[in-house]
Amino acid sequence: MESQSGAWKAGVAPVAVVMISLNEGHNMDAVCQNLCGWAEQVFLVDSFSKDETVDIALRYGVHVVQRPFRSYGDQWNFALSNLPISASWTMKLDPDERLSDELKKNLMSIFDQAAAYAISVKIRLWFMGRPLPVNMGLVRAWPTGFCSFSDVDVNEHAIVRASILHVPGFLEHHDSPDLEHWLEKQNRYSTAEAVVAYRKARLAFTPRLLGTAFERRMLIKKYFRYIPFRFFLFFLYNWILKGSWKSGRVGYMWARLRSDHMRFIEYKCREIELTGTLPIKRSYGSGKPDPRVPQYD
Repeated sequence: MESQSGAWKAGVAPVAVVMISLNEGHNMDAVCQNLCGWAEQVFLVDSFSKDETVDIALRYGVHVVQRPFRSYGDQWNFALSNLPISASWTMKLDPDERLSDELKKNLMSIFDQAAAYAISVKIRLWFMGRPLPVNMGLVRAWPTGFCSFSDVDVNEHAIVRASILHVPGFLEHHDSPDLEHWLEKQNRYSTAEAVVAYRKARLAFTPRLLGTAFERRMLIKKYFRYIPFRFFLFFLYNWILKGSWKSGRVGYMWARLRSDHMRFIEYKCREIELTGTLPIKRSYGSGKPDPRVPQYD
């Protein structure tokens, strides 16, 4: 489908797709094409990107606003509270994600029902241009007005006021266009997580041994630095238990890099403890406000 100009042309699904962005120009064409003819509304909250993110989104008729980034939870709560969403359903989407045809079809069958469910979908990870047998279920859609996000700096999660229903079909997560981009992104994430660990700030979920899978994951994250052979064990967890070995050398490299990510968090946290100084706050957006779109403080 060709790019469109002006307002977004409403698709067949009664859903408002909401994205947040920072320098996602390499993804915007593909994600907009994926949503054309399907989503009723598409919104983008941009953190002053300095690439073509806003230009491409506007070319498709996406409703764009710009706002400084403070934290993931803050940005998502702003989006849900302030965007003019009129569709019956709302969906969270990252610019590097694509809905499979199967998922679109199955979501439509739920959207047509009167019941108010929050919808969980299975997200399949792609790395170095290949799909990995690594996926996880996350809540990504809900009746409009039934959701807010945890107010955390990183790893935010949806807080929904509805029963959760899992819908078959993959949401394809194309993590990064190349390894350089992946490493730059992980560097930002590991710094944010190191600051959270140093401050002993609230995690995305309450750590509990006998809780949900996410609560157990938070428990491991909280006490990870005290586990012997932790980096090797985390590599084995991703390579063997998560099944990335099935993708051969690419899966092996992904598992090693995931272990390195945890190592960087620990090293950065240790640096803060030794120096008593938080990392220099860097502005990754640094683009100028776009006069074509609304601005928010």
